[in-house]
Amino acid sequence: MGWKDARPDHETGTDSMIKLTFCLRRQAHLSRAEFQTYWRETHGPLVEKHRKALRFIAYNQVHTIDDAMGKALGDVRHAPPAYDGFAEMIWASRAELDIAMTSPAGRAAGRELLADEKRFIDLEKSPISLGEIPFGLTND
Repeated sequence: MGWKDARPDHETGTDSMIKLTFCLRRQAHLSRAEFQTYWRETHGPLVEKHRKALRFIAYNQVHTIDDAMGKALGDVRHAPPAYDGFAEMIWASRAELDIAMTSPAGRAAGRELLADEKRFIDLEKSPISLGEIPFGLTND
């Protein structure tokens, strides 16, 4: 199934979904394994707890792996050190994101998630951005 098929508001005429990408660096006192365990076992369920209030249709955790292939790929490109992971949240439309970020329930969820993120993410070294996923592109 493509993203377009997964949209709850497929008939609204909106031409793109919204994706938040959060490039994560761990707090200095955590090993990568400790960071990823906390993220998977504590923060992930907290995000899912707030799914309804935040109105997202997908949440993904991408845990980076530290191996020779990854290092070689970075070295050949003269890339900076890899992030510890990437969080992705997807909304069916900009309107859905706007409702989530302005509703009392969405704002409370955001505050709770941010308080938890401060426990394991180095927020000052972890860029976050919003982007559009055009509906002409699918994941099939």
